[in-house]
Amino acid sequence: MDYVDLLVTDDDLTLGPTTEPVLVSDRASIAQDIKHLVRESGLLVVMLAERDSDKVAVNMRRIETLVENDLRIKPGTARVRRADTQTIYITANTVKFGPVEVYL
Repeated sequence: MDYVDLLVTDDDLTLGPTTEPVLVSDRASIAQDIKHLVRESGLLVVMLAERDSDKVAVNMRRIETLVENDLRIKPGTARVRRADTQTIYITANTVKFGPVEVYL
């Protein structure tokens, strides 16, 4: 395991049966980091509130750039798609662990 993180579900730590925090590693940890990065950037809120398709496209590219700036992501592999007006889907390939997928 290269990357280890605490699993967060619905903005709270996920606890196991013994009330110890659940750990995630490698690909799952990177996916969780991407999710938090995008949420903390504020771009998601701006994009979801935007009605102008050109401005939405600009924010999607900004999110792709944020994801690709992570050194664990292969350059040129991040893709952001809008599944509907409330959901975006992010895919990227990690340098070491293969593809990651994130729904926001």
